[in-house]
Amino acid sequence: MLKKIRTISAIIFLALITLLFLDFTGTIHSWFGWMAKIQFFPSLLALNFGIITFLILITLLFGRIYCSVICPLGLFQDGVSKVASKRKKNRFFFSKAMTWLRYTVLGLFVIAFIGGFGSFVAFLEPYSAFGRIVSNIFAPVYQGVNNLLALLAERVDSYAFYEKEIWIRSVATFSVAAATLAGIVILAWRGGRTYCNTLCPVGTILGVISQFSYFKHRIDVAKCNSCGLCARNCKASCIDAKSHTIDYSRCVSCFNCIEKCRKEAIRYTPGIRQEKPELQTEPEKVMVSEEQVDSSRRKMLTIAGAVLATSAIKAQEKKVDGGLAFIEDKKIPKRQTALVPAGSQSIRNFTRQCTGCQLCVSACPNNVLRPSTGLVTFMQPEMSYERGYCRPECTKCSEVCPAGAITRVSVEDKSSTQIGHAVWIEKNCVVLTDGVSCGNCARHCPAGAIVMIEKDPDGFDSAKIPVVNTERCIGCGACENLCPARPFSAIYVEGHNMHRTV
Repeated sequence: MLKKIRTISAIIFLALITLLFLDFTGTIHSWFGWMAKIQFFPSLLALNFGIITFLILITLLFGRIYCSVICPLGLFQDGVSKVASKRKKNRFFFSKAMTWLRYTVLGLFVIAFIGGFGSFVAFLEPYSAFGRIVSNIFAPVYQGVNNLLALLAERVDSYAFYEKEIWIRSVATFSVAAATLAGIVILAWRGGRTYCNTLCPVGTILGVISQFSYFKHRIDVAKCNSCGLCARNCKASCIDAKSHTIDYSRCVSCFNCIEKCRKEAIRYTPGIRQEKPELQTEPEKVMVSEEQVDSSRRKMLTIAGAVLATSAIKAQEKKVDGGLAFIEDKKIPKRQTALVPAGSQSIRNFTRQCTGCQLCVSACPNNVLRPSTGLVTFMQPEMSYERGYCRPECTKCSEVCPAGAITRVSVEDKSSTQIGHAVWIEKNCVVLTDGVSCGNCARHCPAGAIVMIEKDPDGFDSAKIPVVNTERCIGCGACENLCPARPFSAIYVEGHNMHRTV
């Protein structure tokens, strides 16, 4: 019964947290956004002492329930391990804890966090690693399926679905996500919770606390026949069947051992101390044959390929103007100071708080946020306006951030927060290069910070050029995004280290 409750709870948590990174409509966030905010490390960064206290208390009571029910990366490993166990049952065995490695990684993690090396912190933090995997690898497939449904719905005059643009926001971050996915799958396929009990800093911290938990798995030596089934089904490799002991720092409370024990010799009971075994016998060797399973795992890849191919064909329609002229993509300007969302307060605050989970990137409806490729801020989101601009009425990123890197702001505050200012580049402006009248930047500026003036006030019929009032500009990027100049806009937004109210 305990395993069934844990399994059902874990499936619900994993499905909903995954949907937080996949859903681009904002529906899931409004109902289940709290699931991201109860993750251990983001809560610690956000100084959410209520959540941290709750997680520590449930660990002191029940052991590493967080790892087996709440942490999405741990649950993902369980799924991979479950598939592997169908091909080879009873495949685990007891192994000694690699204590030196666990505490070395934890020490490096703490040093990196204190020193402000956010990319290293983001690389090891389990929730953020899972978020990058989903948003970079699984999200394009999810969006492709959505676009296929939108195409089919369009043919029957239905608007139940709408098309979502699919694009790789950062090749570097995609590569890191793919490498992380490959590493996690290999470790989970071969050793179950190997990552959780050797590399994960959160697992190490909770492992220390769980040694003092009130409820523990305990082995009744009088009932145990030393068959070793508990150890061979322990994905944490923490049960020593020979000495009848359990390493509680690595036990993730999955209850596999209780389910597999035929003699009911393992119980999950309250108490502080573990009973010392009085009987040590050589475990009986059980011969188990491998179960041959006809797997259809390639089917998903085939479907995904067809969906992405359909989406790619549809995307080509957007590359031409009326089917006649090729539209050149905009390029990212070289900003001296990066742009970070309103609510970040400053670049320094943002980089120190952000875990690089990229939930805000997935939730951004305007395609403004994308992972950074900078050395210090690698995998943390930054803003750019080639595909959209930051609408003053949108506060989605501040609503979903679980780590406090983007504090929640109201629409009024967002509209009056200056995250940067626009800069006009004379040599790129179509008014001067092509001799045409434009004014696109001034017409679409929501802050009214751009006006068009005559370049030569004394000249007859002089061309009008934009002038930016930097005191009113909020850095939303509407001018940069809607500028017709290619490949670089004639006006772009330069970021501010400290945000201020205009």
